[in-house]
Amino acid sequence: MLCAAFGITVLVLAVPYAYDALRFGGALYLLYLAWQALKPGGRSPFQIRELPKDSPRKLFAMGLVTNLLNPKAAVLYLSLLPQFIDPSHGSVLAQSLALGTTQIAVSVCVNATIAVMAGSIAAFLGNRPTWILVQRWLMGTVLAGLAVRMATEARR
Repeated sequence: MLCAAFGITVLVLAVPYAYDALRFGGALYLLYLAWQALKPGGRSPFQIRELPKDSPRKLFAMGLVTNLLNPKAAVLYLSLLPQFIDPSHGSVLAQSLALGTTQIAVSVCVNATIAVMAGSIAAFLGNRPTWILVQRWLMGTVLAGLAVRMATEARR
């Protein structure tokens, strides 16, 4: 959101190689996630397991890399937010930051609700072996399809 507000993503989208690098990086990451679901002995995300405790720094880095490799976020901020900005109502930067912050706050609330509910759903579905197998293959196939689409998508 900050990159879009300060115009940095315009530069990334204007330079085809930078955009393509982000797009291919995101596609490779999706393929990696698909492989984790489909590989022999792969695990379903619904399977409950003990995870090692990661430091806040590592968790932040993982989230940052995931978001930086997602060019769709930049496209969202560049295509959606400007429609609601009116230069006659004051600073364009302040309006961009206010709209972006509002969108992030709403997203955090929605995603937090989903995350809290996901634990209960995972426990329920985790006790059903057939569902775990179907879900693993479905998720892997969808992720691989999204990766191929992202990699082959023409620049708009």
